[in-house]
Amino acid sequence: MKSQYFTEDHQLFRESVRQFFDKEVVPNIDKWEEERQIPKSIFQKMGEQGYLGLMYPEEFGGTGTDFWYSVVFLEELAKTGLAGFSTAVSVHQYMATNHIYKAGSYELKKNYLEPAIKGEKVGALGISEPVAGSDVANILTRAEKQGDYYVINGSKTFISNGTYGDFITLACKTSQHGISLIVVDLDSPGVTKTKLKKMGWHSSDTAEISFDNVKVPVGNLIGQENMGFYYLMESLQLERLVAACMAVPGAQATVDLTVKYIHERQTFGRPLAKYQVIRHTLADLLTEIEMARQMVYNTCWLFTHGENVVKECSMAKLYTSELANKTADKCLQFFGGYGYMEDFPICRTYRDVRVGTIAGGSSEIMREIIAKVTLDGVNFNPVYNNGAKAKAEV
Repeated sequence: MKSQYFTEDHQLFRESVRQFFDKEVVPNIDKWEEERQIPKSIFQKMGEQGYLGLMYPEEFGGTGTDFWYSVVFLEELAKTGLAGFSTAVSVHQYMATNHIYKAGSYELKKNYLEPAIKGEKVGALGISEPVAGSDVANILTRAEKQGDYYVINGSKTFISNGTYGDFITLACKTSQHGISLIVVDLDSPGVTKTKLKKMGWHSSDTAEISFDNVKVPVGNLIGQENMGFYYLMESLQLERLVAACMAVPGAQATVDLTVKYIHERQTFGRPLAKYQVIRHTLADLLTEIEMARQMVYNTCWLFTHGENVVKECSMAKLYTSELANKTADKCLQFFGGYGYMEDFPICRTYRDVRVGTIAGGSSEIMREIIAKVTLDGVNFNPVYNNGAKAKAEV
């Protein structure tokens, strides 16, 4: 089908990514889920293919492609049906390293971004704490400057890639009201990692991490001191857009899986696909998925044209994550008792998709952001590369 967003080159790239995932990922889904770990070798293989540096310049080993290549990559990533793997990869490429690229020094880019693009180092992003999730301004982890080092104390939780990863882009208090971003090696003395057991995303590595007098060179500061809150507020839009880009094909894959099943499953002498209630439910879901897809694509188009898309990214994340949950719930019902069995992929989809309305900003937070923009007239101004302390203004 023709597209106003994707060129022939994008489609050729899609085919190569799909072939790669079909060969290197899909056959290992059950194994990685059971082992609750993704081998680092898959990151290296993706790095060799250039998949981990799509948004980054060739100077640091990236490919410098337009954002639509990332959209293709994220869509095919979601279609693998392995949400834990998708989360690990998207956090690594679009969250942990994005701040280093946008505001980090040349040395930070050479020491962390470049090996991350190659898949030689795996990155994490550390924001959430046991007492502070979306309330970023009230994090308690502190970094005190002592000579040529920051000494970090505190803890983070729900950190993807936190156990087996190599470094973390860490949000810390550096003044009474200021937050900074600092890159910390996860094998540093004083770092303790505890792997968390989750309802879903079993293949992904999620950790609680404590920092006990961890010494980090001051050169590991990203951008300006006390500007971390503003960096985070801007980059969270990319995180939410990435989540939306994966939620839509994920929901589509759930419906596709269900369509296959209802044609095969017979009850009362005819396939489930012949029952009107099932047909119409799927027709409604497919309509909503197509609406969501176009919404996401339009937001991506605005993003690529440099528009301030805080509202649109929040809307896209809100709608697509809620829709993915709804789709999994409706579709599992048509599998009957088999939908509750671990041997059926729909079971994994059902437990994996639930966290989508929580991770990266809950649906309630998304609604509040949308309300601030549309009802209160708040503008969230960009901060990267302007050298000024931007803020939300009414």
